[in-house]
Amino acid sequence: MTYNHHELNSQMADCIRFLSAEAIEKSKSGHPGMPLGMADVATVLFTKFIKINPSSPRWFDRDRFVLSAGHGSMLLYSVLYLLGYPDISIDDIKNFRQFGSKTAGHPEYGHLSGIDMTTGPLGQGITSAVGMALAERHINAKFGDDLCNHYTYVIAGDGCLMEGISEEAISLAGHWKLNKLIVFWDNNNITIDGTVDKASSVDQIARFRAAGWNTIEIDGQNQEEIASAITSAQKSDKPSLIACKTTIGFGAPFKSGTSSCHGSPLGAEELSAMKEECGWTYPPFELPQEALNAWRKAGEKSLDKWEAWQNKALRNAMFNDVINNRLPQDWDKDLNALKQQAIDEQIKVATRKASQMCLEKIVPAIPEIVGGSADLAASNLTFVKGMQTITADDYSGNNIMYGIREHAMAAIMNGMTLHGGIIPYGGTFFVFSDYMRPSIRLAALMGLRVIYVLTHDSIGVGEDGPTHQPIEHLASYRAMPNVLVFRPCDVVEAAEAWQTALETADKPSLLALSRQGLLTLRKDCKQNMSKKGGYVISEAKGKRQGTIIATGSEVSIAVEAKKLLEEKGINVAVVSMPCTELFDSQPEEYRRQVLGDGFRLVVEAASPFGWEKYCGENAEIIGIDTFGASAPAGELYRHFGLTAENIVETVLKNI
Repeated sequence: MTYNHHELNSQMADCIRFLSAEAIEKSKSGHPGMPLGMADVATVLFTKFIKINPSSPRWFDRDRFVLSAGHGSMLLYSVLYLLGYPDISIDDIKNFRQFGSKTAGHPEYGHLSGIDMTTGPLGQGITSAVGMALAERHINAKFGDDLCNHYTYVIAGDGCLMEGISEEAISLAGHWKLNKLIVFWDNNNITIDGTVDKASSVDQIARFRAAGWNTIEIDGQNQEEIASAITSAQKSDKPSLIACKTTIGFGAPFKSGTSSCHGSPLGAEELSAMKEECGWTYPPFELPQEALNAWRKAGEKSLDKWEAWQNKALRNAMFNDVINNRLPQDWDKDLNALKQQAIDEQIKVATRKASQMCLEKIVPAIPEIVGGSADLAASNLTFVKGMQTITADDYSGNNIMYGIREHAMAAIMNGMTLHGGIIPYGGTFFVFSDYMRPSIRLAALMGLRVIYVLTHDSIGVGEDGPTHQPIEHLASYRAMPNVLVFRPCDVVEAAEAWQTALETADKPSLLALSRQGLLTLRKDCKQNMSKKGGYVISEAKGKRQGTIIATGSEVSIAVEAKKLLEEKGINVAVVSMPCTELFDSQPEEYRRQVLGDGFRLVVEAASPFGWEKYCGENAEIIGIDTFGASAPAGELYRHFGLTAENIVETVLKNI
């Protein structure tokens, strides 16, 4: 390990190293190894290449940077401070990992303006970056180089490349020839438990080449080689992997090159020895003025490009509407007409088909919409007439064929949303949302408008059997914060769910849609009742003696049971609850009126978990607390008691 601390560039890299090491030491928690090892890469990238403007941090045509190895967050925080981003101070650096701090343990989107996505779960960053790079090419194809022409840079480690989602990501990036995507692999041969060769013998260079990537191998501590590699990668017609051979904890004399500096502070003794080794004579959190000045100057290197872009962008109204995700005026005019048509004609279709009918009205009306499916478009009904599929030869389309890659689809949709200018939706079977869960959770955490079209929502799948019948999924997603989970009962509710999802910019929405045909139950559509989460869809004829609460395909069964009860002189109301999250946000008085004071019965073809909070003392739940079975749907509904007759019997027993 050699240092020439008299050279300004080396000193600038050391600014990252010591800010990172000192902040981690102060917090007694963190991962110093990667920031120390990749400091030279970050220095070259951010001071010589990356197109940003700290004073306008959300500049649409800025280069994107994703720290996929999010545990090395202090590298990013140090860089943002050094470049002069106005919302990070030296006190924020000192407050690393403390309660309420902007400098959280892993980078969190929205905490600091220079963070382009929340990272930490390994593999998510590199995959979402594919979405960002695809979004850049898509917007470029629509508006040209003057308005959208930038790179997406990623720092990823061995953990990111081991996670299975990365295989889906790199294969799609190569297939789409996303040449504006450049990934720096921190090739340090270390994971938490030891050396990489204990768990993997993959030739990563061969792997990326096989997937259609350009690959470059360099010394990750040699700034000249780093600069040359970036210049070369920028000229490639493929996505690029720059394999940076680094030493984890570079500069720490006793712990560098070992897993002991991966996830723990260096310790006072090692930090002191490191300062001596590097000739660093400055007190904690103090920096050489010449190096800091050079960093701040680097933060201003793209001001001329920013000004030129501003002059062009401000003159293009359509471009500004798209990048700011402003829905066109009267975008839902035809969607509202569809609702009335469904009522007038008493349309009976599966809600997956109802969703497609909605998309036929939505897609032509909203330029930002980009749909897709994980090789199930024919079943999810996510593709509508007039859509064009995005390819490596033409990025201007509005449909994506993800192949059988649910993991990547969900993360790529996150990346497209983060990039801006796109409102994505993607489809698969509801049961396969398990593959998407980490990305859905990140979308919720970041507050992103991503829409999941998840069909075959219950035992109504029938003969495909328990492997394809989602039982616990509704409860699990309802338990996830900041997600809207819709289970519509007919065409009108499906349209209302789509309207609400598209108008909700700060959270993802999940549409759980049926395979079996469902009657149109709504009598009017003047108001979006699904926005309330739950409402009385069929009121009791006389004084209400009880309430049946149902969702999706079970609402029509509940309405049928209500009619049978009326014949027996029992007056109940039926409540449709398409979105419990929205219902919970309503005023208490509204919720009480909807649920009523008498006996309550919940009916849903899924786990009863979570429904208890709506029940009160006098209540029952008809649900499913086992896995499903392979049989015709009607037979399964009878087996699990999801019939009008069983509802009637249950109500009579309790009233």
